[in-house]
Amino acid sequence: MLNGLDDFLAPRMAALGLRAQRLETLASNVANADTPGYKARDFDFPSALQSALSRSTTGSQAGLSRTSARHLQGGHRVGAIPNLQYRIPAQASIDGNTVDLDTELGQFSDNAIRYQADLTFMSNQLRAMQQAISSNNS
Repeated sequence: MLNGLDDFLAPRMAALGLRAQRLETLASNVANADTPGYKARDFDFPSALQSALSRSTTGSQAGLSRTSARHLQGGHRVGAIPNLQYRIPAQASIDGNTVDLDTELGQFSDNAIRYQADLTFMSNQLRAMQQAISSNNS
């Protein structure tokens, strides 16, 4: 039962994890807008999500090294580690900084709204499942 639930929620969970990572990346860009030589970074969300979903369907496991027989067996699905790329600036800066604050804030806002939408959608899915379970028990 839990495996089915996990498989059902896996795409939404992968999207939420990637959106959170992208929020951190974009926030780092905004925070370093005045740092000389800082290179703005981002990743392609659709390709990172596709990669994460393909890894979760293959069920690849990340093993942990055990140094003692008393250690617990570890293993979890490999998380999506996006391929960070440097953003190409629209206009070169004298100090080598490639952060365009308007672009970064726009991308951050868009990603934050999509993150909230994913949370709302997932909450609605869980609520519908809870109602279905409780109506079957009555």
